[in-house]
Amino acid sequence: MLLLSLRGYMLDMPTNDYIFYLSHTSYKRTRLLAWILVLASLMIALACVVFSVRLWSSYTHIFTPYLKCQDALLATLCYISLILIGASAMIVRFYYALRAGFYQGMFIQKGGSTLVVRDLSSKNLSGIYWAIGTTLSCFIAALVGLIPEILIGWTIHLPHPMLIVICTGVAILLSLAGLVITIVATSFIFIGWMGCFSFCRKIGAPQIYKLDRQTTMRLDGFVLSITHPHQQEAVFDLNLLDLKDQHHLFSLLYKCWIDAECAWNPALDEEVEAVQKGVDHFTMLV
Repeated sequence: MLLLSLRGYMLDMPTNDYIFYLSHTSYKRTRLLAWILVLASLMIALACVVFSVRLWSSYTHIFTPYLKCQDALLATLCYISLILIGASAMIVRFYYALRAGFYQGMFIQKGGSTLVVRDLSSKNLSGIYWAIGTTLSCFIAALVGLIPEILIGWTIHLPHPMLIVICTGVAILLSLAGLVITIVATSFIFIGWMGCFSFCRKIGAPQIYKLDRQTTMRLDGFVLSITHPHQQEAVFDLNLLDLKDQHHLFSLLYKCWIDAECAWNPALDEEVEAVQKGVDHFTMLV
């Protein structure tokens, strides 16, 4: 039986499968935000590349045993452009997951025994830039550890020989301490990049759960969390659905909760009822 054929609404299939699609409003809003972030990131990355090229041609590149401040600035500009390009790639990956949720469904119950969920909340976009900001912070920390080496380039040009020896010696000692900070920060950078690859692969990807007695579902406001042993927790934002689909989903959850003999969460019926009242109140206001 086909209840609604429009994209963005729930479908009740003859095989007892229930498919909930991303609402058209949520899809357009998140899509627009994603492309704005992509364009802004690429423009900033391009600006950093232009400044890097100009900076590269503004000073000589003779090898020195110490770090030049121009080299540190050049490395920072190149790294910013690199991570912004990476952020754009992750956003494009999320956009394709968003498109799949709109056309193929983002919450699918198959035969009453399997649940397929996609987390397509716009908070994923903020999560991308939080990860990018963390890697940038680690890179800046690594550069801070190299600041004493930049000072060596200044101390060797002091006017008095005694000042050169003392100040250069102090800078070398500080460089050894700063090198420890740089090594630790660099290791965190590599760990962060590995985490970004994993995050990019999982963002918006479908997560499959078996609806058995080990499955736990909880409602916190309009956020449904699904947990199962040895699996990643899935978070589903009910605000991404149309109001009619929210009513259908609440009814479906309650029915499945009864069929599972309240094994998922003994208080799930109360949580569903509380959120259902909020939806009904909002519908009356609209």
